[in-house]
Amino acid sequence: MTVRVLISDEQTIVRACQRQIVSLSPNMAVVGEAASGDEAFRLIATCAPDVALLDLSMPGMNGMDLIGRIRAEYPRLPLLVHSLHKEQQHALRALKAGASGYLTKDCAPRQLLEAIDRVARGGRYVTPALAAAMATAILPVQGETPHDGLSKREFQVFRLLASGASVNSIATALSLSANTVSTHKHRLMLKLGEDNDAGLVRYAVKHRLIA
Repeated sequence: MTVRVLISDEQTIVRACQRQIVSLSPNMAVVGEAASGDEAFRLIATCAPDVALLDLSMPGMNGMDLIGRIRAEYPRLPLLVHSLHKEQQHALRALKAGASGYLTKDCAPRQLLEAIDRVARGGRYVTPALAAAMATAILPVQGETPHDGLSKREFQVFRLLASGASVNSIATALSLSANTVSTHKHRLMLKLGEDNDAGLVRYAVKHRLIA
């Protein structure tokens, strides 16, 4: 059985490299190429891929939005993210959004082929190095609570958020940019296992971190 692969990346040279790597396997074939998230979504209906290989940074519909939309319309289609982003929070977000696997563009060709094969068979894939980094990010040391794993700045931002402060007001108070505060917020929410501001408040109250 030939695994039909749809590749999606803004850069022509990246798609060419992906196509060449897929051609190394006698059991895989590229059935479509997209340079944007919107184009990728349209091609799924006409190409009927077995695996969609996606980048996170594309014009139009970005990778995260694309994952959510594909998952809603094609819930059984395996999605494999092939990204420049090495930070574990990007992998966690993609997997949580519905991706079946995540690997970075500096991976070896054999890893990409292995990842495509695994998700096509219904499995999940992350590289061992990324899996270790993700585990370190989300699992506290034995005997510690999740907030013990926050950096000093993350804990500071966490307490302000839990007290009802907005991202912009925190940025002003700490002399940071709003983007920096948003990054701290995203990371601390991953470490605490919370999805929204209400969850942060509940966590802070439960652990008596705010009055």
